[in-house]
Amino acid sequence: MRTPHALLAIAVTAAALAAAVVVAPVPAEGADAVPPPGAYYVQSTVTGLNAADTSGTVEQHRPRGNEDHQQWSLRPDGAEHLLENTDSPGICLGRAGDRARTVACATPEARWRITPLGADRYTLAEPGTDRHLTVVPKPAGATHSAPLSVTTGTGDLAAWYLTPVDARGGDMPPRERRTLDQVTFLTAHNAYANGVDGGFAPPFVDLFPNQTRGIQQQLAEGVRGFMLDIHQTPDGAILCHNSCTLVRRPVALWVDLQRMVDFLRAHPEEFVTVFLEDYVDPGVLRAELNRVQGLSDVLYRPDRTGVRENGWPTMGELAAAGHRLLIFTDHSKDADRSAGLTRDSFGVMYQRDWTVENHWSMGPGVGTSDWSCYSRWYDANTVIPLTRTEPGFRPLFVMNHFRDAALASTAATDNAKLADRARRFCQPAARKKPTYLAVDRYDLGDSASAVAALNTYTYP
Repeated sequence: MRTPHALLAIAVTAAALAAAVVVAPVPAEGADAVPPPGAYYVQSTVTGLNAADTSGTVEQHRPRGNEDHQQWSLRPDGAEHLLENTDSPGICLGRAGDRARTVACATPEARWRITPLGADRYTLAEPGTDRHLTVVPKPAGATHSAPLSVTTGTGDLAAWYLTPVDARGGDMPPRERRTLDQVTFLTAHNAYANGVDGGFAPPFVDLFPNQTRGIQQQLAEGVRGFMLDIHQTPDGAILCHNSCTLVRRPVALWVDLQRMVDFLRAHPEEFVTVFLEDYVDPGVLRAELNRVQGLSDVLYRPDRTGVRENGWPTMGELAAAGHRLLIFTDHSKDADRSAGLTRDSFGVMYQRDWTVENHWSMGPGVGTSDWSCYSRWYDANTVIPLTRTEPGFRPLFVMNHFRDAALASTAATDNAKLADRARRFCQPAARKKPTYLAVDRYDLGDSASAVAALNTYTYP
């Protein structure tokens, strides 16, 4: 299981936020027009969270479709616009003093002046004033508060996406012309924890495998993303769940990587991604990779091919260059710098540099599940919203869809709903299609059909 641990990434300090709140947003030259009438989420560009009606108070909540009144119907009203809650006809997103509230759509407090900022971002201002709908600045050591305010001089905290409730682009290009970020891959959560290739957990814990088929069969059946937990032992980087203590016949990382490299040699059009939940020293990991024959022939290095400036390559370009195995680590780059050896120096990419990822758990192994889709890397010290983009570059989106414990009956039910959650909940939450759909027991619930459905269209 991918458990939460210390996350060091883009820290937003109180000083930085204080600086942000004194700079008013300026419309960009040639900015986008106001979107056409329709149903939208009002989504913070800073947090990635959505404006929701909570008994009259408008708060930012984790994206969860419309389960808690997060959808708003945008329509013009003279020179201004209204945002009517789709669950409450006649009730609009509005203002009461310095707080965002829901109010009657017929009142002046319901009207907003929407100004494009470019890059599909907008401000919502009280007409005739410089007061804007705003996320409250984050105190040091805390996340942003839920209630939204209406204040002056707001900077990025007043920048919003108006995300369509159901956005679909065009048809998917032919396979060779699809860019990497347009494709969706079936991904096995804890792919090594299968009980076929070897032991993966101490006694009793190993009675609940996340998968029941070995890595080679997973590859043969279309799995193209592999989540692997590695721990350090005297034998190197070993695949185990939480700890390698008392694990019988654990598998070394290099063994599974060799299986993948051999598969890619035999299938030159295929592409595989490995996600390491990484508890080993960088030198140990480098030594482990050096044991894999032919790894350098297929290893993909986006840091050396201009991806951040030019976007992701097409699948045809990757195949032609032989770049067909991408390896990520969730380890901290800052910690590696302190140790004197960074993993990207030998081809293992830091996941937070290249991807966004939703929270890893939908809840316990039984009972109701939490379908909300929000960043794994949003807390008191870290702000990486699922919506993160950069000029010319869109991170790959890892969509986790599994519980705390892998129970077959629960996994079958959850996987049958995978396509629905991806389309209605997680796709608008990230403003991009999932690149990786990560599930337990991929063989249950027909998760492959969800992947196939997502691979029929592009996200606009």
